[in-house]
Amino acid sequence: MPQFEALGAQVVGVSTDPAPSLAAWRKENNAGGKQILLSDFPRRQMLTAYGALETNEQSPVYRYAKRAYFIIDKTGTVKYVKIMDSPLSLLSADEVLKALKDSGAA
Repeated sequence: MPQFEALGAQVVGVSTDPAPSLAAWRKENNAGGKQILLSDFPRRQMLTAYGALETNEQSPVYRYAKRAYFIIDKTGTVKYVKIMDSPLSLLSADEVLKALKDSGAA
């Protein structure tokens, strides 16, 4: 993700999947390199802290992660938050880059 690195940003992915599943995904998708994938399994503390975990007793999937984007500066201050209503919704890289530039974190 050189366009993010050019701005001094580091992209980190967080998943509710266990670490062995993330390692298998990385291997299967040849996703080595600099991208960091963290597991928030089983306690899901990070997703809960950032408001990206949905708990819905009416849903067939009782608890699930929402697709979310956060920009956190080098001091740990959250500069940008976008939590999508659907976990299938994605922001484009250009939208995230614009948010990064606008946030002042880059």
